[in-house]
Amino acid sequence: MSLTDEELLADYRGLTDGALRRSFEAERGLYMAEGAKVIERALAAGHVPRSVLCSPRRLASIEHLIPVGTPVLLRSEDELEQITGFEVHRGALAAMHRPTLPTLGSLVADARLVVVLEGIIDHTNVGAIFRSAAGMGADAVVVSPECADPLYRRSVKVSMGTVFQVPWTRVRAWPGALDELRALGFVVAGLALTEGAVPLDVFAASGHERVALVLGTEGDGLTSQALAHTDATVVIPMRGGVDSLNVAAASAVAMWELRER
Repeated sequence: MSLTDEELLADYRGLTDGALRRSFEAERGLYMAEGAKVIERALAAGHVPRSVLCSPRRLASIEHLIPVGTPVLLRSEDELEQITGFEVHRGALAAMHRPTLPTLGSLVADARLVVVLEGIIDHTNVGAIFRSAAGMGADAVVVSPECADPLYRRSVKVSMGTVFQVPWTRVRAWPGALDELRALGFVVAGLALTEGAVPLDVFAASGHERVALVLGTEGDGLTSQALAHTDATVVIPMRGGVDSLNVAAASAVAMWELRER
């Protein structure tokens, strides 16, 4: 049965309410793609739109991308702001059906460098890490049960759509997933300011064939439970009295050092 415009518009209401959106999007199996470039990357990854909402003047930039039969809801820019709760600068949004996530084993079957995120709650950081993973050549990203949603609108936007490019999954068993990665042949390395941590460049020079790099929360870093399931802790040597970097910046440095040469 076809949905009415009002039923489809309900998908886009209250986009700035994070708690509401997390429950709403999970219940409906949706996520939001914002802007022509992000929508294009989502479609290229094989994701299926439920509908598209855009202003008339932005339609020309995306209509060639939209699969035949997809409902397109045209509203003025003022109406877009009233519906979503924010000024839609890119003038187009798509409510996309969430894809089925792979199992951890299938995700990393052919991977050499995997990035694991433990409890990172800032969607901006998650999106930035995905963008670095795409740019630095990481093969996959694994997120813990409490980690922010990579498909949340802010994550997708900051990642510039690379959340559709880098294979990823969410695990339920934590920190047991780190043991599973070890059993699959990965050296599990936690990026942490701990006594005895190995400088990142020294660890990279060891020539490990498969590495799972584990990154922790913005404030406290990796939990003691996660650290207990790592093979090594590594640290980025710093200068100028600075002890560490923001987790997104640190991830980029670490992935660059661990890249395949």
